Amino acid sequence: MATQRTTAGTGTQARAGEHFVVVFAGFHRPWATWIAHRLESHGHRVTLHRWDPPREVPLESALGDLLLASGRILLVLSDWFFQLGPRREGEWTEALRGVVATHAERFAAVNLTNRALLPATAVLEPVDLWSVGAHEAERRLLGRLGLPPAPNARPLPHGPGSRYPNDPPAVWGEIPRRNVRFTGRDDLLNRLQERLTDADQGTAVVTLLGMSGIGKTQMAAEYCHRFSSDYDVVWWVNSDTRGTLRERLGELAPELGLVSGSEPGERIRAVRDALRRGEPYGRWLLVFDGWDDIEGADDVLPEGSGHVLITSRNRSWSESRTALMDVPGFERHESTGYLMRRAPRITAEQADEVSAELGDIPLALVQAAAWLGESDMEVPEYLRMVRDGELSELADQGGFDGVPRSSLTSWSILINRLRESQPHAVELLSLCAAFAPGRIPIGLVRHVPPEGLPADLGWLSSDLAGWTRALDTLVNYSVFTRDTRTAIAGEEPGPEQESVHMHRIVHDIVGRLTAPAERDLHRQVVRRMLAAADPGNPQDARLWPRYAELLPHLEPSGALGSTNERVQETVLNVLRYCFRSGEFRTGVNLAEQIREHWSEILPPEHPRMLELTAQQGNILRAYGSFRAAYELDRALLERLRAAPGPDGTGLMTATSCLAADQRYLGQYTEALQAQREVLETALELLGPDDYLTLLAQHNLGAGLRLLGRYTEAYEIDLETLRKRETLLRDRHPATLVSGIACARDLRLMGRYRDALARQELVMRLHVQVLGPQHPQTLRARHNLALCERRAGALQDVGAVMAGLLEQTEQVHGRGHYATLGLVVDYGNYAREHGDLQQAKDLIAEGESGFRDLLGPAHPISTGMLSNTGLVLQAAGERTEALTMFEAAFAGLTATLGRDHPWVLGCALNAAAGRNFTGRLDSAQELSRDTLRRARHALGEDHPFTLSCEVALAMDLRGLREHEEAGKVEEDALQRLTRTLGAQHPHTLAARQRVRPYWDFEPYLG
Repeated sequence: MATQRTTAGTGTQARAGEHFVVVFAGFHRPWATWIAHRLESHGHRVTLHRWDPPREVPLESALGDLLLASGRILLVLSDWFFQLGPRREGEWTEALRGVVATHAERFAAVNLTNRALLPATAVLEPVDLWSVGAHEAERRLLGRLGLPPAPNARPLPHGPGSRYPNDPPAVWGEIPRRNVRFTGRDDLLNRLQERLTDADQGTAVVTLLGMSGIGKTQMAAEYCHRFSSDYDVVWWVNSDTRGTLRERLGELAPELGLVSGSEPGERIRAVRDALRRGEPYGRWLLVFDGWDDIEGADDVLPEGSGHVLITSRNRSWSESRTALMDVPGFERHESTGYLMRRAPRITAEQADEVSAELGDIPLALVQAAAWLGESDMEVPEYLRMVRDGELSELADQGGFDGVPRSSLTSWSILINRLRESQPHAVELLSLCAAFAPGRIPIGLVRHVPPEGLPADLGWLSSDLAGWTRALDTLVNYSVFTRDTRTAIAGEEPGPEQESVHMHRIVHDIVGRLTAPAERDLHRQVVRRMLAAADPGNPQDARLWPRYAELLPHLEPSGALGSTNERVQETVLNVLRYCFRSGEFRTGVNLAEQIREHWSEILPPEHPRMLELTAQQGNILRAYGSFRAAYELDRALLERLRAAPGPDGTGLMTATSCLAADQRYLGQYTEALQAQREVLETALELLGPDDYLTLLAQHNLGAGLRLLGRYTEAYEIDLETLRKRETLLRDRHPATLVSGIACARDLRLMGRYRDALARQELVMRLHVQVLGPQHPQTLRARHNLALCERRAGALQDVGAVMAGLLEQTEQVHGRGHYATLGLVVDYGNYAREHGDLQQAKDLIAEGESGFRDLLGPAHPISTGMLSNTGLVLQAAGERTEALTMFEAAFAGLTATLGRDHPWVLGCALNAAAGRNFTGRLDSAQELSRDTLRRARHALGEDHPFTLSCEVALAMDLRGLREHEEAGKVEEDALQRLTRTLGAQHPHTLAARQRVRPYWDFEPYLG
């Protein structure tokens, strides 16, 4: 081949700056883009031309039109290129021998397949780029075009399409296998790329909308493959359910090299943060497939320099930060082209007739093409059956999301014919219909021994060859596709890990075509599969992905209403997983579904109903639905007490749940009394070392703490901690909870340095055991920040609180009580350090949030008035501040009594408010009374007691009683120095005669 080529029409030799038109089928856009990048890096100009001429245009004319462009024409060839149209081989041969041979100097080609091309392509002298590295491919490309490498050629800036197509992205997240029969959609795909690329950074989100079967998922998958060289990370998220969406998105964390635990909320936070920062990759694409339930979407959708693609049937996405693209049916030439490629024996006229009959719906055409391509049925017979409405009663049932009647009939024909010719395939297919649509872990059937299966289904676990044949048949007929997820990265899954993806329309059709008795039998088999696959330990974070896999299939398999004890235990374990993993919203919905079913088959006092109620109450409380949990537990306890011969353990569990509800609802005295009953019963029935006894003892400590009896709480918590360390282990989650409790007690007792030392250790263990973003770890981190603040830590506690607030919001949401608690504590810190506007905003948000969550009469809501008063006082609005202080003082006194530490704190602030507004006598009286009560409740050396002493000295000085003021002040300073140290902020503030205050830390128990 000559090393110099002439440019047509000029007679001059090829030189730098030559123009090339790269002609490609849409399937090979990544290659065309890379070729353009490399030619441009050597100083040439390139025009990309996607080529798919309408079939009615003669091929010679279409090739001739390419010659109208200036420069040379480079064809990107593969077997796919020659399927465009599709056209007969003879037509291609004539065009190549005619137009191309006549203008050979204008045409060149590269070959991207290892399959034999048409013999006539020899005229193009295609150079093979199949299975070679980037450097060699570039050398061959330049050699074929007769171009010398530019002496100063260098890589172009990192951008879309710059990566060599044979080099996969750094992270490729189980994208569905590329559909080699993908047809058309080129304009839609190009528009999609433009919308994503042209969007402002942080807003590149596009939602593909359309009815079921219209091809949204296939289009998203093709986009991933076609534009893969634009990205370093491509990650697919099956989004049929909230649980699977969150688990799958969280699985991206380790792929990005992020250090995180197993809790989904923690992983999602880490992923979103990494994507937002663009570290380690700034070019990323996330696909959320089948995301119809969009509640809480803003807590999941990432921001940053990457792209997000969503497929959905829900038009409510228009209300979020996403651009919408409607996905229509095929254009007619796309429909006919697809049919003729899949079933080459049919004519263009027949393909047009079938397309018209099926409404150009892609899913229907896939089935029709598969049937016509695999069977020997003639098109007229096929159309007659569709038009005559064979099995048309299926369409009369409704509920098929606008799918044409002809399409439903076509699917019915296929499945019923398979029933005659491939019964094993239909048995496997019917079994899949007993799962939920979408991803189906069908390999779980191989966990069930043959004797555990009905006689006609025993082959599923014993006949591997039959299993493979049945699966291949269904894949070949496009009834479903193989799922790409594997047990071990880089390896094909074994039969036990086999998963398939079944479209919801196909799932519905199969289910309706299955006889009721057979459907019930298959659901029973699936229930056994789910039970056999239950790992049995929902507390183990390593097993959470399995529970997330089982969850979607509980309801369609009938597991929620099963009377089988093993299945019921699996259902409870999935519910426990929701609680342990922090999937509270999912757990709330699942618990209600379970209750609806179990209420019909189990009496309220049945042990499983008691366990369900306990777990449901746990999830409701964790979710922030305190009143709902209380009503649930109260009703059960009343029924149990009224039943003859009540079960002691059941009563104990129900009473414990109600006591927990009462603590959250602010009924502290009633809760403590109930918890004492629980502990007494546990000691009597179970002994002092039982897990439930220790839980009851821990809850007793929580009740004492809420009543301000911190020393008693600490003694209880310390004993519980020691027993848990001995009977469980140092790293058991329950032991870690006791560690937090002890540190909190120490802080509230005023032993700030001891509290900080203990909480630092507890914090490290939480991160190691549960991960940094587990809900329990977030509580530990919150307590650590408070310990650091009280201990006068030198580091920037405010920055710690700000970061923790962001992370807690991502895990729980802004309105959750854990988040609101951080909002308030951060607001108090901001006020203390002079950021008054931020403090005002945060305290107002916290006050409003707790009032909405708990009601205005709850002690937390009342105590929040004191924080609002501190903000007003700092802003100079002293009269308004005093009103807040007095309201908080009076309200908490009425509910908690005058000696509760919270009441004493409000009294300290009220005395300051009276002093600042000139009510000196009243301030002095309140300060003196508060000091007396604080000494009794907290001890003479408690930092709060000493703050009361400093406040009294200031009031006395205001009344010109200088001698007593001096003695009181000197005593307070000596005690503060001895207790906290001379350099502690409290001590320094007292020496500078800064009026002490008390900020309210909202804590629910």
